[in-house]
Amino acid sequence: MSQPTAPTDSVLLRLSGVEVRYGAIPALRDVSMEVRRGEIVCLLGGNASGKSTTMKTVIGAVRCSRGSVWFDGEDITNWPTSKRVEHGIAIVPEARRIFPRLTVLQNLMLGAFTRSDKAGVAEDLERVMVMFPRLKERRSQKGGTMSGGEQQMLAMARALMSRPRFLCMDEPSMGLAPVLVEQQFETIQRLNATGITIFVVEQNAVMALGIADRGYVLQSGKVVLADKAAALLENPQMKRAYLGI
Repeated sequence: MSQPTAPTDSVLLRLSGVEVRYGAIPALRDVSMEVRRGEIVCLLGGNASGKSTTMKTVIGAVRCSRGSVWFDGEDITNWPTSKRVEHGIAIVPEARRIFPRLTVLQNLMLGAFTRSDKAGVAEDLERVMVMFPRLKERRSQKGGTMSGGEQQMLAMARALMSRPRFLCMDEPSMGLAPVLVEQQFETIQRLNATGITIFVVEQNAVMALGIADRGYVLQSGKVVLADKAAALLENPQMKRAYLGI
C-alpha cells in the first residue's frame, strides 16, 4: 500500500481513508475530507451518522483503526489530545461541558492549561472578556448557575484561551433558543473573520450551510455528499433528506 502524501499548504486539516471501530461495529468507513486554511466547513448528517466520532478523531479522543489524520503538514494520527491542542486545535464540545462548580474565570483558565506564556494568557483573557462582555460581568459566578446561552459563550471562550488556529465545534446550536442559535452562528463568523479556521458538526443544516464555505454529509459512517455550501443547499438529495424540502 502506498503511503499517504502530506497535505498541500492550503490544507490545514486532512482525514485520509479514516476508519474507526467501536469493537466490531464500524463508526467511520473510509472517510476522507479536508479543511483549508481560513474556511468554515460543516459536517452534516443524522443521528448515528458518525459526525461526533469524526470530531473525536480530529481531536484525538478516539483513534483510527485505519487511515491517517494530518494537521498543518504533519501526520498527527497518533498524537494525544494535549499535543494537538498545543499545535493549535481546540474544541467546543457537544452540550458545552463546562465545569459547573467552577467560576467563569476558573473555567476560562482551564482552557489555557497547555500554555506557559503568562503574559499571552492574560492578553487572551482580556480579549475574550471583550468579545463576551457577559462573561466579564459574571467572572466570579459558578458556571452551572448560568443560562444555556451563557454556558455556550463560556465554552467558546474557554476554547479560545488555547489560542487555536483550528476550532472544532460539536453541535453548537444544541439546546439553544432560535434567537440564540442565530447569535451563535454570527459569533462563529466573527471568529472566522479573525483568521481561525472552523470545522462545525451540526444537525441544523440550513444554518450551518448558510455560513459555511463547504460541507460534507455523512451517512452510516461514510461521506455521501461533499460540495460547496451553496451547491449543497440546492442539491435535491440534500433537500429531501436533511432540509425537509
